[in-house]
Parts: sequence; structure tokens; C-alpha cells
Amino acid sequence: MKHVLAIDRGLAKAETVLLVIFLGTMVLLAFAQVILRNVFGTGLVWGDTIVRHMVLWAGFVGGALASYEGRHISIDALTKFFPPRVKHGAAVLTHLFAAVVCYYLASASWTFLTAEMEAGGEFVLGLPGWTAMAIIPAGYVMIMLHFILKIVEHAWWTVHPPAEGGA
Repeated sequence: MKHVLAIDRGLAKAETVLLVIFLGTMVLLAFAQVILRNVFGTGLVWGDTIVRHMVLWAGFVGGALASYEGRHISIDALTKFFPPRVKHGAAVLTHLFAAVVCYYLASASWTFLTAEMEAGGEFVLGLPGWTAMAIIPAGYVMIMLHFILKIVEHAWWTVHPPAEGGA
């Protein structure tokens, strides 16, 4: 169980670093664009495009972090009244459903990404067009991994319930 929790925490730390990099870069690029346009009358031709796509990247990485922290959209009105063992069992089922949905979304987005690869085209700065969209299947896989690790964690607590007061 410790290994599962360590993997989940390690993945979340890597995602946090990525999110900080994305958000910092977005702020710096947007600030540079404002200064370049208002002071020098010019700008980075690719700056706005990069910022727009980094919002997509930050959104998916943030979604993965939300899944790690259990802050994704959920309805838990009924489960608040369940005993701990049943609550963990219900969490296994809901996380399993979420992981399956993420699998199908990742699969569909991979199909989209391969079509983008075949189509060719350029994003900015000579990068292929598909590189901007690569976060879509990768993001769903990251979210799915968090749900799978939560399934293992909650299944463990269903079989090995904590002592009174824990959970």
C-alpha cells in the first residue's frame, strides 16, 4: 500500500512542477506581450498562440491534480451517511467508473492525435501541429492513473478497515 501512495504522491509532485512551469511561462509570455506591444509597438507573433495552448495543458495537468486530491466533480450526498467500509467500497466503484470513462476519452483523443499527426501542419516555431494537442490523451491517461491508484487504495481500506476514528 505504501508503494501505491508513493507513486500517487510522486505523480502529483511532477504534475505540480509542470503546472508551476506552465502558469509561470503563461504569465511571463502574456506580460512580455503587453510590454512589447505597448512600449515597443511590436510583439511575439507566436506568443498568444503558445499561451492559448498552454491554458489547455495547464487545464489537463490541473485536472490530474484535482483527481489526486479528490477535488474533481463528485456527488457525495449519500456516501456521507455510509459506514467507512461501505464508503470505501462505493469509492472503488465510482473511481472504477471514472477510470473507464478516462480510458475511452484517452482512446478517442489518441485517434484524434494520430489524425493530426498524419495531417501534418505546423504549430509555431517549426513545431508539428500535433504537439499542441498531445496533452489531451496524456492528460486523460494521467487522470486515469490517479483513479486507478485510488481504486487500489480504497479497495485496500475496504478489505483492511482502519481502526475507529481513522479512514
